[in-house]
Amino acid sequence: MDVFEAIKERRSVRAYDDKPVEKEKLNKIFEAARLAPSAANYQEWRFVVVTEKSKGKALMTAANNQSFVAEAPVVIACCAETDEHKMRCGEQCYPIDVAIAIDHITLAAVALGLGTCWIGSFYPDKVREILNIPKTIKVVELLTLGYPADSPRPKNRKTIEEIVHYEEWW
Repeated sequence: MDVFEAIKERRSVRAYDDKPVEKEKLNKIFEAARLAPSAANYQEWRFVVVTEKSKGKALMTAANNQSFVAEAPVVIACCAETDEHKMRCGEQCYPIDVAIAIDHITLAAVALGLGTCWIGSFYPDKVREILNIPKTIKVVELLTLGYPADSPRPKNRKTIEEIVHYEEWW
């Protein structure tokens, strides 16, 4: 599968087969994350991989009781070990860098026949407690991962003309 096909096929999966994700596939997925670009090459992203059902259920409660979180074979806590440095534009590096690494994960997952879903509705302190994550580490996102059990719905996206400006803002 080429990258354009992976981008087109990627979607938010909220129903998973009860099939474990093979270690080889996890390794490939995290290799894709490891190769992601980062500001000043700091590579601040860190990941906690959860496959134990009891921890998945606990993470479900920390994720606003979204039931599919507990059903996913893998839940990844996407974190950052950071000094909170900022780019010249004024934005902190770590949320952007972690997001880029997550996007690499999601595209690699599609290429391997897996699905993912970004989870932004969660309580970081609860996740930190469940996974024994130190207070100095930022919990940026949760990501579910596994074999999709549902059929893809068509994506509703704006046209290129609605989102792209050339030379200046209209």
